[in-house]
Amino acid sequence: MVNAKVLFVSQEIVPFLDKSYIGFVSRQLPQCIQEKGNEIRVFMPRFGCINERRNQLHEVIRLSGMNIIIDDNDHPLIIKVASIQPARMQIYFIDNEDYFQRKFIFHDKNNVFFEDNDERAMFFAKGVIETVKKLSWNPNIVHCHGWMSSLVPLYIRTLYKDNPVFNETRIIYSLYNDEFSEELSKTFYKKIKSDSIKNDIIDFYKKPTYENLTKAAIELSDGIIIGDTNVNSKYIDYARDNGKPILDYQPPETYIEAFSDFYDEILVQDSVLSE
Repeated sequence: MVNAKVLFVSQEIVPFLDKSYIGFVSRQLPQCIQEKGNEIRVFMPRFGCINERRNQLHEVIRLSGMNIIIDDNDHPLIIKVASIQPARMQIYFIDNEDYFQRKFIFHDKNNVFFEDNDERAMFFAKGVIETVKKLSWNPNIVHCHGWMSSLVPLYIRTLYKDNPVFNETRIIYSLYNDEFSEELSKTFYKKIKSDSIKNDIIDFYKKPTYENLTKAAIELSDGIIIGDTNVNSKYIDYARDNGKPILDYQPPETYIEAFSDFYDEILVQDSVLSE
């Protein structure tokens, strides 16, 4: 694969958050894909526990300033960026004072799941897509990492399906061992419906569990990567039953070539949009 545009959307990237396998892959994979002669953009949430001074984050004024509508309410979008100098790679951060200023990621200091994690995921997904639109950058592939990126396939396939930026986009969703036991807000389905999404897929969100978020993302993606050794087998089986192209787990020493080959495979297939 060469001369492709690849958008990486991840909930965790090393070194901005503590080391995790999602964060490790999301750090190394974009660099390697870029070094193969491709163009990349990389996005993650600007969680409040990320030290802006140490990581040299700064706001991109020309990309900030738009409002993202969540449940009929406007929320200002702030875009920040940091550079990973050895990789010659920039990371874009989606920020908002209401959703991402707190010093914890998904649970508070008492390990209670944030009640607005649904809106945070919606804001993150919309923020990424709106920023890519503003950049006038047409990704050939969107590769999503972690449950918080699971709404990106939904919005690209529904709310933004007629936008020319995403006309030729293929979506790949990586499955990880990042499952949570809580449910998102009971009003999540209403908020999704308020986006005027007319698609049977939104029925998954009537019961907003990790399982249903994952199944919806699988349905809406063109290919699935088993990103971890401990992925719950029911999600792998679900992807196989849906006939999705699947790349089995690849160890760190071989995954770059395997991922690149899988991208090539997905690029030549019909998108789920054509089904």
